[in-house]
Amino acid sequence: MDDYRMIADELAADIAAGRLSPGDRLPPLRRLARQRGIASSTAARVYRELTRRGLTVGEVGRGTFVRTSTPSIEPALAEPGEARVDLDLNFPVLLEHPALLAKSLEHLLRPEALAGALRPVGAEGTPPARYAAASLLTRGTWTPEPRRLLFAGNGKQAIAASIAALVPAGERLGVEPLTFPVVKGIAARLGVTLVPLTMDEYGITPDALRVVPPLRAVYMQPALHNPLGITMPDQRREEIAESLRQRDTYAIEDAIYSFLRNDLTPLAALAPERTVVVDSLSKRLAPGLTLGFMMTPEGMTQHFAAALRSGTWTAHRFALEAATCWMTDGTASTIEHAKRSDAAQRQRIAAARLASQTIQADPHAYHCWWELPAPWRADTFVAAAARRGIAVTPAGAFAVGPGHVPNAVRLALASPPVDVLADALEVLAELAHGTPEDAGQE
Repeated sequence: MDDYRMIADELAADIAAGRLSPGDRLPPLRRLARQRGIASSTAARVYRELTRRGLTVGEVGRGTFVRTSTPSIEPALAEPGEARVDLDLNFPVLLEHPALLAKSLEHLLRPEALAGALRPVGAEGTPPARYAAASLLTRGTWTPEPRRLLFAGNGKQAIAASIAALVPAGERLGVEPLTFPVVKGIAARLGVTLVPLTMDEYGITPDALRVVPPLRAVYMQPALHNPLGITMPDQRREEIAESLRQRDTYAIEDAIYSFLRNDLTPLAALAPERTVVVDSLSKRLAPGLTLGFMMTPEGMTQHFAAALRSGTWTAHRFALEAATCWMTDGTASTIEHAKRSDAAQRQRIAAARLASQTIQADPHAYHCWWELPAPWRADTFVAAAARRGIAVTPAGAFAVGPGHVPNAVRLALASPPVDVLADALEVLAELAHGTPEDAGQE
């Protein structure tokens, strides 16, 4: 008998009628069970059903709440799960920033400014956007040349256009053996073969580029590698730059998290004629603010612009104009600075809560890599965490090819409130101290 669905229907009707308002906390499971005369396990099914319908959200240690907004149906890295605490996807949005972003757009929403923002724009964007982006993307002693900057709809599209521009169908793209999962999907759609390259504790090794058969390009993340958190030291970057020249190979440098380490000199500064830099606003500002950047190699800007146009990956004018406002009035820099502090705080929390575990992370990053203790396997740990309402990502999601997949998970630290993150990490640490058999008996 589907008693739990009947109760879920009643609560859903209360939400629809406004008797339960957005943000209202629902009764704890045991209280709901007593009120309705049902078992606690049935009460838990009621709340899972409401979450499945997108009407409620649960937070570890706080309870279950009526959603304040409708969840997005569009996937980012993967389809969002039903977990109450998302340590699978990194969505860094600090509470005070939406108001700051809105204030910055007051000028753009005036009729005369909005009229211009609704017109189409090419891959080259506008001169103000190029100069603003060049300033925003500056790292260390390197500043992009505005004339070589292009704009994509988002960072993933910038990656797709870069691969399409450099690697014809049927050819080979070198990658780290653990890489951004979206790259695997892009390569499959473009008919590109991925070749995993040897890595050590500093990133891709220079010899890896020298010994493999010729590659058209290499996709890499020299700063705050996702998922491993590795940051390539200066000497290794110099060695990689020399290897690119020797092998006549291009690099696609994914700088999506580099704003968290803006003191680092990018690979593009060492091999500008061999490197295209891809970046975006999704982590810098918010995941819903999708504007991608491409800093192209000298003499190849129009080649990359053609790839953006052919894939219909160019930016929309309104997004470009909004981003220009945020980049020129200091809003973007203010948010970046706050996120650097936020990421460092979250890393300290992770280090404290998981002190007894084997964790690899850069203290500036929004994620960390957890090598699981025996007898846990990544798949069983992910399943056990999900039963506790916590989503984490198994190493297999990042692995390229059929080789050995590390017995590890990535923890994305950016999305939950800080107190919820701390509670969730404590739950995961306690889980790791037990066994899969213990977890299955709860």
